[in-house]
Amino acid sequence: MKAAIRRKYGSFENIKVETVEKPNAKDHEVLIKVCATTVNRTDCAVATATPFVMRFFTGLLKPKLPILGTDFAGIIIAVGAKVTTFKVNDKVFGFNDQGLSSQAEYMVFPADGAMALIPNNITFEQAAASLEGAHYAFNMINKVKLHSNQRILINGATGGIGSALLQMLKYHGIYVTAVCDTKNITLIKNLGADKICDYTKEDFTQDPEKYDFVFDAVGKSTFGKCKSLLKQGGAYISSELGPNMENLYLPLFSKVFGDKKVIFPMPLDIKASIRFIKELLEKEKFNPVIDTRKYTIDHIGEAYKYVASGQKTGNVVISS
Repeated sequence: MKAAIRRKYGSFENIKVETVEKPNAKDHEVLIKVCATTVNRTDCAVATATPFVMRFFTGLLKPKLPILGTDFAGIIIAVGAKVTTFKVNDKVFGFNDQGLSSQAEYMVFPADGAMALIPNNITFEQAAASLEGAHYAFNMINKVKLHSNQRILINGATGGIGSALLQMLKYHGIYVTAVCDTKNITLIKNLGADKICDYTKEDFTQDPEKYDFVFDAVGKSTFGKCKSLLKQGGAYISSELGPNMENLYLPLFSKVFGDKKVIFPMPLDIKASIRFIKELLEKEKFNPVIDTRKYTIDHIGEAYKYVASGQKTGNVVISS
């Protein structure tokens, strides 16, 4: 089978498409034919071990899993002898942010892992695009108490995380200001944004409006820059560690000093995320945004470079 492999950290030039042996499902695993996956920001971090802390999860000196990939949507073609929860021909999707070797034609996955049946109204591409960004978005909103009279600003509303976050907040009936570029204004309006800030024309941190929360879904701003946007008791929540990993220690300091705080959302419960994502998909309350650029596994290195450039809209899909 074909697989996207990198045997050392560093440049995306290290990623090669190789022919390797198809895996076999062990007793508690299923064998999946991968129909779609994505290249996302987590994949880029896993491939390059950037930031360095990634190495504590993916392998200190070299990758523990040479085959890349963190999400998948596909069809189960074999089940292990002790698997009772899934069966052959089930259509499934799943995610693991530490890597699961899904950027390949076939993969194995534990039957008790973060995986679920794909809703009937969803394609494989949509299912794959509903995972990584939506998982992090869900873990941003479940760290706070939401109610419909709040106002929230999203920086990076067109990315995989931001576009999912916008839809989840509108699901809860919340007023949302979305920061995006000119080309994506129509998209963001269609996703339900109440107010739009075009960052190519204005600095969103100068917005005179005050917000209960600022969600930095691309990690390109800081608490210091966004603090003036927050109401008393408001919070800045970022998807990234921030300069000098400040978002790890600022939650402690901001809890003691001042009336505005930082929350860093540790995204731990992937199964809970997938349950919520599946519920939204079934209710047709979530439509994953898919970039117009699509790739096959033979051109996956180009996909990594495009995602790392920061120019993507939503999710970049790799289709079989």
